Amino acid sequence: MNQLARRALHTSLIPDDLSTVTFRDTAGENPAAVGVSEEAVEAIWRGVERVYRSGVHPGIQLSIRHRGEQILHRAIGHASGNGPHDGPGVARVPMTTDTPICYFSASKAVTALLMHMLAEQGLVNLTDPVSYYCPEFGRNGKRTITVHQILSHRGGIPAISRETPIDVLWDREEIWRLLCDARPVEVDGAKVAYHAITGGFVLQRVLEQVTGDTIEAFLDRHIRKPMGMRWFTYGIEPDHVGDLALNYATGPTPRFPLSWIVSRALGGDIHTVERVVNDPRFQEAVVPAGNLCGTAEEMGRFFQMMLNGGVWNGQRICREITIRRAIQQFGSLQIDRTMMVPMRFSAGMMLGGNPFGLWGPQSRYAFGHIGLINKLCWADPARDTSVSLLNTGIPILAHHLPALARFVYTVCDRFPLLPEQSRPLAVA
Repeated sequence: MNQLARRALHTSLIPDDLSTVTFRDTAGENPAAVGVSEEAVEAIWRGVERVYRSGVHPGIQLSIRHRGEQILHRAIGHASGNGPHDGPGVARVPMTTDTPICYFSASKAVTALLMHMLAEQGLVNLTDPVSYYCPEFGRNGKRTITVHQILSHRGGIPAISRETPIDVLWDREEIWRLLCDARPVEVDGAKVAYHAITGGFVLQRVLEQVTGDTIEAFLDRHIRKPMGMRWFTYGIEPDHVGDLALNYATGPTPRFPLSWIVSRALGGDIHTVERVVNDPRFQEAVVPAGNLCGTAEEMGRFFQMMLNGGVWNGQRICREITIRRAIQQFGSLQIDRTMMVPMRFSAGMMLGGNPFGLWGPQSRYAFGHIGLINKLCWADPARDTSVSLLNTGIPILAHHLPALARFVYTVCDRFPLLPEQSRPLAVA
């Protein structure tokens, strides 16, 4: 790609020889153990390379498991220093499989499971109104909005006011005051409107009210430590902010009406989003709907645990019925009034579909979550796969989309549908 095109498309500099920027965890890849051919592995990796060659993602991580075995664990590009506007004097830090990355909205899947685990423990009933646990939330007509509605993006408070200062995101008390004072757009739960940031703060408050502990400590005790995660925390400790991969606004600058949809969903234009997510105050804060940090392998580990029915390495993290409730479709496929695209949700997950869905062809039973439009994390019981593709670009509508879609298709194609009796979670 020539210099003029790179400037117009806001892309990174991509070397001709991708091996110079590729990191492979050879010991962590065991495709032969589950009968996956090297040709299949390389076909999937070529799909990642095509996405990387588009230049919109300065760094990418990938972890894929099949039948519980990790068959791909690689990274490509840079964690920082090769953004569209980084000059030759900026130090380039290679991306490795150990580099922590912010999952953004893929965090919602983890926060949602914490709520389902609370229900398993008898601490909450998800059909109860939020105001039962936090009475102040019931102000201005929100008395009947349930925890389940918040989880399934039907809570009627999809966004905070556009005039709200960004600093509010890392002020727990102020963001809660604003949410309690907010007037809902509806309260009956009939319509889907993606809650990009707001829902996570509501769920956090309920969790902390019934446990008497912080959401960070609850995550640590029930998922992070039992599953042996190195990172996997809301935000990142100040001493490790420098380890976190940077994120870059890439691709053509969105124009109306796409810019309006972006602002509606994310609360600002794409360059504001870039500035906020690279701000140490955001990186160190607790934003349950949008700033869990970790690696592709760790998020893949989380979805593999769900695929295993709540078990990881022989240790039960939660009951299988808890997983089933977390992935059960709630409502029909309908146009999401925030993102303006058709979506299927459970109480916390984005669901696939037939004949084609978010997670590829014939993905009716797949569940997962995207993060800032491009990060793709999901599990597919019908194929016995768990996938975590993380990246550091924030392109909206750009030339990488065909390559990204082709990657998802290739994963589905290389892992065909299993007989019903062979599928995990006994999916029918």
